[in-house]
Amino acid sequence: MSINSEVETLRTIPIFRTIEPGKLRLLAFISERITFRPGETICTQGEPGDSAFIILSGNGEVLVDIGGEMRRVAEIKKNDVVGEMALLTDMPRTATVVADSEIAALRISKENFFRILHEFPEVSMEMMRVLARRLERTTHDLAVVRGQLAEAGAG
Repeated sequence: MSINSEVETLRTIPIFRTIEPGKLRLLAFISERITFRPGETICTQGEPGDSAFIILSGNGEVLVDIGGEMRRVAEIKKNDVVGEMALLTDMPRTATVVADSEIAALRISKENFFRILHEFPEVSMEMMRVLARRLERTTHDLAVVRGQLAEAGAG
């Protein structure tokens, strides 16, 4: 994939939609294009976060180790950004991400990720929206599980 096609792909990703093409070209240039084969791990829960990944094509699953058992908690697909939580919180990765199909991605180093957030406030705002939606979904899922546990305990 050429830089021009990567720029066109980046323009379709919601968090980058307001950035002008010249600046997206810089993002594509400072990122590393990487391919993951089916079954290959993109990032591992508990490891330090050194980069984030923009999924250009393919899909995968987000797994969390719960009591020694890996449980699927989400799916990733084209246009998703993964691995950013560890960068933003400076904490170990909260999940393992594994490719279900071949995934083409752009790997953005921690340094360049923060450079983008600093230079493009609109990306920072959209990133906050993405994280808020994830938090809302997680809170909802937790409420559902708690309700199920309460029903099971009452029955």
